[in-house]
Amino acid sequence: MSSNIFRRILTNARAFSTGPPPASRSPYRHLRTLALGGSVAITGYALGAFYPHPYITFISPRPAPAPPDPDSPQSIIYTAALEQTLQTLPLLTSHRAQPDTHEWYETRPYVNYAEELRVNSLTAGALRGPGKLALPPLVRARKDESEAVVIVHVGRGVCGHDGIIHGGLLATILDESLARTAIINLPEKIGVTANLSINYRAPTFADQFIVVRISLVDKAGRKSKVTGKVEDLKGNVLVEAHATFVQPKYAHLLKSKAVQQMMGDPEPAKSTPVLLSEGMSPPLSKA
Repeated sequence: MSSNIFRRILTNARAFSTGPPPASRSPYRHLRTLALGGSVAITGYALGAFYPHPYITFISPRPAPAPPDPDSPQSIIYTAALEQTLQTLPLLTSHRAQPDTHEWYETRPYVNYAEELRVNSLTAGALRGPGKLALPPLVRARKDESEAVVIVHVGRGVCGHDGIIHGGLLATILDESLARTAIINLPEKIGVTANLSINYRAPTFADQFIVVRISLVDKAGRKSKVTGKVEDLKGNVLVEAHATFVQPKYAHLLKSKAVQQMMGDPEPAKSTPVLLSEGMSPPLSKA
């Protein structure tokens, strides 16, 4: 009873109140909220589509076509453009310009490899072409063969998880890169992998240049040990490895010249005499 009387008093008080009436809500308020939310969502989607975070591509990679025929006109154009990109990489140009550049030489494995051997090679044959290993590796090595830097482009067609380079391919790239430094330090320049230990530190995304850095650890008789790591162009370590290579007892029966062509021949020392027309004085005659 008392509660009913109290409610009536409140109602009458509101009726005789001189205060401003409550503001009426705009019927378009919810539409404006929806429009603002939609704009934010669309902007976020567009930015994510054009500049996706690497781990977004890891979870949901973009669709990609299968690798094309490496000898098609489109592949040849793509490979030429990729080679141009390689030659202008800041990492490569700065390495060529460093003060001790005269202590290094540059070579390209497989470029002079015999065609009848190349077609049955894994990395130079079956995996050659756009979408896979589009370019032969570029190697910069110290002339004393104690250190090397190898630049490789890995495409979308050599993935395990879609968009992530297969760990087995990275092991193969490391094996061949480490082998080059190790084998050159063996007496007969012939060697086989005795042990290869690998630690994967981060996923290696497809469609990028990767850098393999190799250092000679030890060499003794028919055995050499090397260590190496795979990095992206920002210097992030993706894979680490160390390996032991041995020279087999039947090394003298193998074609060492073919192996050297496969690995990339070091620059030959200039042994021909320099002519006067080249601006150099002739060598002094012996008394």
